Amino acid sequence: ADALVSARLVTAEGRIIHVSRRQNADLFWGLRGAGANLGVVVSATYQAHKLVNQGQILNADLIFPANQSKEYFDVLQSFVGKMPAKLAVVSLIVFDPVAQAANNGTLKAQIVANWVYIGPREEGLRVMAPVLALNPPVSNIQVVPWNKLVPTAAGGANALLCPKNSSHNTWWANLRSLPSSTFQASFDELNNFYKQYPEARGTTINAETFPNQAMAAVPDDDSAYPWRDAQGHIQIGVITESGNAAGDPAAEAGNSLARRLRDRWAATSGYPELSVYVNYARGDEKLRQRYGSRKLPRLAALKKKWDPRNVFAYNNALPMEYRG
Repeated sequence: ADALVSARLVTAEGRIIHVSRRQNADLFWGLRGAGANLGVVVSATYQAHKLVNQGQILNADLIFPANQSKEYFDVLQSFVGKMPAKLAVVSLIVFDPVAQAANNGTLKAQIVANWVYIGPREEGLRVMAPVLALNPPVSNIQVVPWNKLVPTAAGGANALLCPKNSSHNTWWANLRSLPSSTFQASFDELNNFYKQYPEARGTTINAETFPNQAMAAVPDDDSAYPWRDAQGHIQIGVITESGNAAGDPAAEAGNSLARRLRDRWAATSGYPELSVYVNYARGDEKLRQRYGSRKLPRLAALKKKWDPRNVFAYNNALPMEYRG
């Protein structure tokens, strides 16, 4: 949203208007953080950025078995508040098929980590030195063009996280801290869950940890987005062989696990309560946990002004008034 320069938008009354810092500035503020409540964007202009390192990106895919999980989480925690601006890390806790074959069919969890550096290879390797020093038994380090990164990263895990013709329930929380102990407790719980419910081995935990220097450099009141101090996000995604069918014991147990893990992450996230990026919201969160209590009075006033009949009420709906 910070890169948005202007947009053409259809209002609740069916009018087409332009929004920018100079035109309908109040709506432009709200669009960047709560846009689904305020209109339909039909075209947008963004500020593009020049390619770094001629668009060549260092991609490191690393796999750590269960006995290296604590070491890995300790390294990840060490980057809190010190994430280099060109580094991004996604850490997946997933089912380990190799360990299953080696342990008479017993299911175990593993970590599939994707470390990405937008810059020269040697520079990136120096930044990644702490995690590479753990000597993961599986590593694939390569330089890829920017437009091939998503299908390449984590061995193509994007397809795993977004399976076709499959229903999965997701539970998210913002992170302002990355406590190793919470990561390890979550790993252990998912490990035990796999053993109890092998039909739910598609269930994953996904930790996104990105640099936030550029986001934090923008004043908080510049837009409706409320979580500029976030260091990352945690997702628990429940997937069962039944497609999370109603009455499936594995799905019910998975949702219970996800709710419990989300509560634990909220308690150790560095925020006073659960908070979530609105596009990741499940829908059971309180309004302030999605939009931030300091943003809601202004957002409610915008909703009342631009959509008084509540035409756009289908995606994390805003109220017409908010008193806290």
